[in-house]
Amino acid sequence: MATVQLRKVSKSYGDRKTVHDIDLTIEDREFMVMVGPSGCGKSTTLRMIAGLEEITSGQLLIDGQDVTDAQPQKRDIAMVFQSYALYPHMTAYKNMAFGLMKTTKLSKAEIDARIREAAEILHITDLLDRRPKELSGGERQRVAIGRALVRQPKVFLFDEPLSNLDAKLRNRMRAELKRLHSELGLTVIYVTHDQIEAMTLGTRVAMMSKGHLQQVGAPMDIYMKPSNTFVATFIGTPEMALIPCRTEKGAVGHASFTGTLALPGSLPRDVLIGLRPEEVTLSSAGMARGRVARTELIGAEALVEVVLGDDRMVVKSPVLGAPEAGDEVGLDFDLDRLRVFDSASGRAIVARA
Repeated sequence: MATVQLRKVSKSYGDRKTVHDIDLTIEDREFMVMVGPSGCGKSTTLRMIAGLEEITSGQLLIDGQDVTDAQPQKRDIAMVFQSYALYPHMTAYKNMAFGLMKTTKLSKAEIDARIREAAEILHITDLLDRRPKELSGGERQRVAIGRALVRQPKVFLFDEPLSNLDAKLRNRMRAELKRLHSELGLTVIYVTHDQIEAMTLGTRVAMMSKGHLQQVGAPMDIYMKPSNTFVATFIGTPEMALIPCRTEKGAVGHASFTGTLALPGSLPRDVLIGLRPEEVTLSSAGMARGRVARTELIGAEALVEVVLGDDRMVVKSPVLGAPEAGDEVGLDFDLDRLRVFDSASGRAIVARA
């Protein structure tokens, strides 16, 4: 496997810059997930790594070698696409063999050995004689992954490979990808807009928005200590509540609070306090008072949306005894996990989580 380094990598189409000065290192055997909303530049960045898009400026290194201008076949990478990209007239076996036959000098016996080994790893040995139309979506994706595995590249690139699968199959394939990474020690760069995939698959996550890297870190570090309000609200379902507050003499106040929240250091006048649903509890008294707008039952727990003046936050509650719409409730906050963001810039200025 190998390390991948992006040094100030940018992409422009004419005068329009879509990826801005990406500095990112993917370590050997790391599972790096690039996540963000549609149009944020993550797939373009992946395609630049693959050599399918020209790098406008900056430098790309794989295993210390500058491949910025190298042809895709010279980069020793393999890519798995969202659409599977299988040849419809070929069997699964031939789909997996085709690239090796065209681009290597391996013997038929060596190619066969690689295919059989990959098929066993992916549990598709009994599917090798079938054509794509005879396979389910999940089976086609396994064949596409197998086609990448047999090449034994330094780096595996995945471009939203599970987005065409149903929810149950996505869960199963996530587990399979996690297993493959663990067992085979692969270096993986994986693009998705799905935050659950990012949180469950990545050893690290690179958050992107509007062509810029917003934050890079371990999944739970990003979840607990987001660097700005974009990251705070993109990662987590339901999203983090951001409540506008005013500060005075080191304390934060809000019209719905019965008191003020003391915080260390000097703060700007206008801030946003951030709390995730599991960090707020319903109580009879509470630090704040609000009225329930709706209660959504989702199985073992309920999501309770509470209105605080002009603001709203979602609280997790046991299903039994969950309040109903119109009820007045008290809220207590886990102040040890309170975050404070600058209202103007969105930047995190206090992160206690």
